[in-house]
Amino acid sequence: MKIIGLTGGIGSGKSTVARMFDEMGVAVFIADEEAKKIMHQKEIKKRIIGLLGEEAFNNKELNKKYIADKVFKDSSLLKELNAIVHPAVALHFSEWMQNQKGVYIIKEAAILFENGGYKNCDKTILVKANKKLRLNRVLKRDKSSIAEIEARMNNQWTDAKKEKLADFIIENNQGIPELKLQVESIHQILVKCLS
Repeated sequence: MKIIGLTGGIGSGKSTVARMFDEMGVAVFIADEEAKKIMHQKEIKKRIIGLLGEEAFNNKELNKKYIADKVFKDSSLLKELNAIVHPAVALHFSEWMQNQKGVYIIKEAAILFENGGYKNCDKTILVKANKKLRLNRVLKRDKSSIAEIEARMNNQWTDAKKEKLADFIIENNQGIPELKLQVESIHQILVKCLS
């Protein structure tokens, strides 16, 4: 079974694209969602509190705003947090993959290129959208400030840098029908070339 990496900057629409693949019957692993679950595991939680303090969890729930405020202002903290979480997510992914069927699976990860995860993928898909659109999507979704969103964007590679490593590029500036056509086209190509 082949691994297709799916990525894109914050607000690009990669989660929407992942959902479209899921609707076509492709197994999808959302690395960020799985990471959030893993961060609640006793040993991982203890290490996160050791790194970021008790405030990292609020009533046993992940305090995402607090964590984002800390790590997106301090790249060394972000690296340390990733070093705690990413190996656990990678292990969980390989176990999850054993139980999937199909020609390929989608592994959706926000920092697929930044962390070198693309090297473990057979092909990669980059979802792009213009910055203004991305900012508006995240403002509606997260109730974050523009400064907070831009801080997160600055911790990700530019689309231009990611494009050099992507096998497929999806432009998500127009709307759902156009997006769906691009996803279906890539799906057909993948099934044909990987079967």
